[in-house]
Amino acid sequence: MSTAMIPPELQPIGAIGLGIMGAPMNRNLLAAGADLRVWARNRDAARALEGDGARVCASLEELVRQVRVLVLNVSDTPDVEALMLGDGGILAHAQPGLVVVDHSTIDPIRTRAIAQAAAEREVVFVDAPVSGGEPGARSGTLSLMVGGPEDAVDRLRPIFNIVGSTLTHVGSSGAGQIAKACNQLVVGETLVAVGEAFALAEQSGVDPARVREALLGGFAGSRILEVHGQRLLDGDFEPGFQVGLYHKDLGILGGLSRDLGLETDGLRPVRAAVDAALEAGQARHDVAILARFCVRARDAGDKE
Repeated sequence: MSTAMIPPELQPIGAIGLGIMGAPMNRNLLAAGADLRVWARNRDAARALEGDGARVCASLEELVRQVRVLVLNVSDTPDVEALMLGDGGILAHAQPGLVVVDHSTIDPIRTRAIAQAAAEREVVFVDAPVSGGEPGARSGTLSLMVGGPEDAVDRLRPIFNIVGSTLTHVGSSGAGQIAKACNQLVVGETLVAVGEAFALAEQSGVDPARVREALLGGFAGSRILEVHGQRLLDGDFEPGFQVGLYHKDLGILGGLSRDLGLETDGLRPVRAAVDAALEAGQARHDVAILARFCVRARDAGDKE
């Protein structure tokens, strides 16, 4: 995690969304000296950060009127829309010049509509979804995929450099969310491949751990095989990124594919694995567990 100072013109910083990703990301900002103000419907979540030095605001209006940069880290598209566009929401209280950074993973098309509505109020809306899960959030090593005006992204780099180690300005508004959708597509399809590879090895009487070791040294090597492959071998499914949230992301991918007229056939076994995992009560487990369901889920699909 970088310890670079945050320029005064970016402070105070506000934060909404203090959960599994938002809390550690905001603690990293506090550790770097941020003047951080927070608001949450769940007062306990806000108080937990208050103990680390954040100031708790009594209302959304109070928060919005105090800060120059406002960071969102919530679950889904309707949550961001309600916060930004709803009666008494952020845009209802924002002063011109406010910059809103959205680390949530939401629909790219609706992101562009939110950014347009914000621009009409002289508010800048930057989409900056992340990859790296809770471990990356804690260590400040997230990968950020950013969409928005180049000058705004450049101004925000001191903040981004604290919460992440890799930043790519992908393009204009919504481009960060497009990149995150692509990320989730690759993650899901790779997990299926890893699950099938391990099943193939095991059914052939070969140690999957040795197969993983061999594959990591060649072109099949990947972060999914390295990190989630080890999780599979260890049976460690403490959530870094939950299956239930990935199910939401698959919905975003499906809608985007339909809007663009694309056939993302490679996601069919991924969807089947997610459905099987949810039916088995695994919604709160780490997404790595999908690799355990992919072979069974594909078998079931083949019989239909």
